[in-house]
Amino acid sequence: MVQVALGLKIGITIVSVAMFGHIWAFAQAPQLQTPPATPVVLDDNRPADPSLSGCISGQVLDGSGAVLAGVTIKLTRKGQPLMPAIQTDTNGRFFLADIVPGAFDLTVTVSGFAPKTYSGILKVNEINAVPPIIMDVDGSVTEVSVALTRQQIGEEEVEQEEHQRILGLVPNFYVSYDPHAVPLTTKQKFRLAARTVIDPFTVVAVAGTAGIEQWQGHFIGYGQGFDGYAKRFAANYADTVNGAFIGGAILPSILKQDPRYFYKGAGTVRARFGYAIVMAFVCKGDNGKWQPNYSGILGSLTAGGVSNLYYPAADRYSLSLTLDNTAIGIASSAVTNLFEEFVVPKLPKASHRVQGQ
Repeated sequence: MVQVALGLKIGITIVSVAMFGHIWAFAQAPQLQTPPATPVVLDDNRPADPSLSGCISGQVLDGSGAVLAGVTIKLTRKGQPLMPAIQTDTNGRFFLADIVPGAFDLTVTVSGFAPKTYSGILKVNEINAVPPIIMDVDGSVTEVSVALTRQQIGEEEVEQEEHQRILGLVPNFYVSYDPHAVPLTTKQKFRLAARTVIDPFTVVAVAGTAGIEQWQGHFIGYGQGFDGYAKRFAANYADTVNGAFIGGAILPSILKQDPRYFYKGAGTVRARFGYAIVMAFVCKGDNGKWQPNYSGILGSLTAGGVSNLYYPAADRYSLSLTLDNTAIGIASSAVTNLFEEFVVPKLPKASHRVQGQ
């Protein structure tokens, strides 16, 4: 027993000495330094934090100012592509999202025109709207074949305008992004007016307006309940139809004027602001010349007079009220023009389709 106890003591002593030696050696050893963290960048050249990325947008035009659709846009940095190539939409516009901030190069190519390169620097969280890219005709092209007639070109323009919407919902049919657009025919003027009044958004907007009027007790002569709501809806819808057809089709056809707003887009902010305001009082004639907007102003007056046929006697417009409403309509047109000129192009591609849509 004494020998066993002695052996245990010796063993415990040896283990204790060994453990102490390891602890002492570890304490004396140099400590490893943790390398500093490096920014994480995803394989597709986007930063791990999406809030750091930016966007690049622009428009491609020819020498006359007409938009160029189907133009190939390549985005590179130091010769390396940052994303697959895209093409401009039917309005000549492009939009590149989730781009890593830094220097960039845009290479623009399309058949029949000389290639062009634009260089810039994208900042963090910036929406970089590059100046309009003007393409020059390729000097090697000696012959151009025009297959479409003027009427066919005008028909294509109207078809594009019928697909224009703000935020994908609000009809934006009466805006042309081509300063040299072919004048509308009488048939096309009535077509745009009809397309406006039957659009689902128009019907929903009229229904909502009628509901608000009934809730607030407007046009008390119509009464309440479903019958009163139906009369308010019919009156509002009649106002919409009158305004669209009288001011947008009948008078423009008789007076040979174009009811559309022609987007300017280029020039100083001051010049574009003034242009948008003036466009509430003038319009482009079918002859391509600017003239007083008789069709728009007379359309407001006429529509106000016609509404007296179906509004309650107590709510019918007097001449002074009709003139006041016409003035309000002109001011509203000016505000709408400013919205079209400065706000709509910056919205998430509403008035034009994005990248091949």
